[in-house]
This record gives sequence, structure tokens and C-alpha cells, in this order.
Amino acid sequence: MNSLSFDFAALTPKERYKLLIGTVIPRPIALITTVSQDGIPNAGSFSFFNILTHDPAIMAVGIEYKPCGRPKDTAANILATGEFTVHISDHALVEQMEICSIKFAPDVDELKIAGLKTAPGETVRSPRILAAPAAFECRLLQTVPLTPARVIVLGEVKRMFVRETLIDPATLHVDQIGIDAVGRLGGHLYARQLDQFERVTPTVEEFMARNSACLTTR
Repeated sequence: MNSLSFDFAALTPKERYKLLIGTVIPRPIALITTVSQDGIPNAGSFSFFNILTHDPAIMAVGIEYKPCGRPKDTAANILATGEFTVHISDHALVEQMEICSIKFAPDVDELKIAGLKTAPGETVRSPRILAAPAAFECRLLQTVPLTPARVIVLGEVKRMFVRETLIDPATLHVDQIGIDAVGRLGGHLYARQLDQFERVTPTVEEFMARNSACLTTR
């Protein structure tokens, strides 16, 4: 099949953004709560987000700066306090998650406007959204200021919460259909993670046993 080639050095940031968000899909969404130094709660959602490692448990979030060059409220609060809580958004939370994406002033509590009930953090000061199927309390480990327009935040997970109906405490198996997580696509599109299939990667020995005839005839 033929492919079109794009030289990223020749593209504008907007063109690179459009190509990336249209192909790297679906992207998990981090609904992040923070608290300012003045004690004002804040919530924002970000799809440049993922886990990087489990030992230690590290989450990475890419946060764009405001057009004026100042950090967004979420980034400013994380840099000031070193704490934040990441929530997984399910389909039932989409409307509230969208409200938290609106660019309100720093003194506005998005959680209150969205009608989201919270509980105090256990290891951090940022509140936990009770309606979220999963939440991760994180402490700032490192920031990577890539450009004047964006910072990468690395946080170490200190405590995790999972809705009790979605996890088997004996096996730690999470009901991935029940969690009904939403992912970000290109443009204004989102996706639900309800269509799943399973593939088990074989060991070298299993692969060789299954394909020995084909390999020896080459």
C-alpha cells in the first residue's frame, strides 16, 4: 500500500497537531484535580496523558501553556504544590469532564460548576472526584519544559482508588468493560472502550513449535 510522507520540520505546529491527534488514537483522558496555593480547587482534562512505568508507578501529562505564555491553572498548581489527582473519565462523566475543559478564570471552581462531589485527598491536598471509576493521587516527580508552550509533568502514584464494583480484590482484575472509559480521538470526537478482543503473546518456544514447518521451508 502507498503512504503519504510528511516532513515534520516543514509543518506548522497546528498541522503536526492535527496529524498526531488523528492517528494516535484513542488517547486516555486525565481529568486532573489540583488545589492552588490559596486553597482554590481546580479541575481540567488532558488527553496528552499516559502511564510510563509501574515500578515506580509514573504518570505523564503534557500540559499546554496559555497563549500569553503563562502556565494553565492545572500546571501552575502542580508546580506550586507538587500534588495532583488523576481521574479516569467514564461515559457517564463526559458532560462534567467537558465543563472542566472550559477556560475559566483561576479563581473559578470547575468542580462546583460541574456539580461534581468530592472527597478530601488521603495523601495529597487535591480533592478526589467520587463519581470517577478510578483515581490516582500523585506527587510531582519531575517536570520537562519542552518548549515555552508546553510542559511535561511526571507524577508518582501514591494511592489509587477503584470503584468497588469494578475490581476483584483477590485477583486485582479490573472490569474493563464496566469501567467504560472514554478516549479522545481527532477533532471533537471521543470513543468508548466497549469493543474488545484478546491476543496472548506466545513464548519463543511456543512460536517456534507452531511455525517450525514454515521456518524450515524458507
